[in-house]
Amino acid sequence: MEKVFLSKCENYNREEVYSAIDKIFDMAGGIGKVVNKNDKVFLKINLVMKKHPDDAATTHPMVVEAVAKKLVDYGCDVIIGDSPGGPYNEKVLKSLYKVCGIEEAAKNSGSKLNYDCRTEDFLTPENCMIKKLNMIKPPFECDKIITISKLKTHGMALYTGAVKVLFGMIPGIYKAEYHLKMPDIKDFSNLLVDICETVKPHFSIIDGIVGMEGDGPTAGVPKKTGLILASFNPYYLDVAGSYVMGINPEDVPTVQRAIERNLCTGRIDDIEFEGENINNFILKYKLPNTKSVNFFRGRVPKRVEEFLTYYLSPRPVFQYDVCIGCNRCHDVCPPKSIKMVNNKPHVDYKTCIRCFCCHELCPQKAVKIHRNKIISRFLK
Repeated sequence: MEKVFLSKCENYNREEVYSAIDKIFDMAGGIGKVVNKNDKVFLKINLVMKKHPDDAATTHPMVVEAVAKKLVDYGCDVIIGDSPGGPYNEKVLKSLYKVCGIEEAAKNSGSKLNYDCRTEDFLTPENCMIKKLNMIKPPFECDKIITISKLKTHGMALYTGAVKVLFGMIPGIYKAEYHLKMPDIKDFSNLLVDICETVKPHFSIIDGIVGMEGDGPTAGVPKKTGLILASFNPYYLDVAGSYVMGINPEDVPTVQRAIERNLCTGRIDDIEFEGENINNFILKYKLPNTKSVNFFRGRVPKRVEEFLTYYLSPRPVFQYDVCIGCNRCHDVCPPKSIKMVNNKPHVDYKTCIRCFCCHELCPQKAVKIHRNKIISRFLK
């Protein structure tokens, strides 16, 4: 059985977080079981966009600091980084690290921030659907890759945790390209598993002290959960993470793909938990308003399918009283379905692929996800 380690942590107080992280490493067999002295370690965190830590959209800097300090004190050379959506360059990274509190976390822990924006094509293992992936290079030059994700709902992927966080290995400018090529969630979740199989994170941690529910991964509402989760196996860690959120793990697309590839069973009973009793932390997270209506896919002619998708699928809707006309949605839209008219975004729903990148990366939360009222009755 795969092990998942659970450590209770009520808030982001430094002493409490440090203690919780110490417990995580102790349950894992001691820090020497996770890394070796003098290892070069890349801490891959979730910095989807510039958000204050209290917004619960990004990995909290106190968790990053605690993990980094633990590794540095053991003798590791620690580099912290991520590739956010949109442009990927040193200027963007500097601003991101500062706003998200990671600059301070690196300073306090004695670790480094990644400003190396080199990318490279990496061949994937034999069990992958895609044969080659363009990813950021620095993590692959390290001895170990450790991820620290955030417990959140996700508009397209339903849930984001240990596997989904690795989409940040794709350089920002290429993320839109992959969304465009794979608008179907089954294809996209296969891509996420391909990335995970190629990266092979050595250890995965989920910041679930305060998660996000509703219109995640950036426009949702903070949800206190009081838990840090970790495992050597990212797939079973996501089984546990989704279970804590009150989601059936087998409803999570990345878990479904992992089951299909025999990477995990998807069953909570196949996990050996250490630390806290997971059943004491189960909460009912509010889910994003994006449940698929494509039950007709493959059962009707293509033109009928396109018609039903156009009228019944959830779609992004802009709140013009909130929108500041920053052009972010226009710039990140993979199919270029958004046009700016009088400094306001307008969507061509015939070409919109429902990836919800506009929703995910809007700095003002001006994008809402609208579902057809008639079909909503059948999906409750």
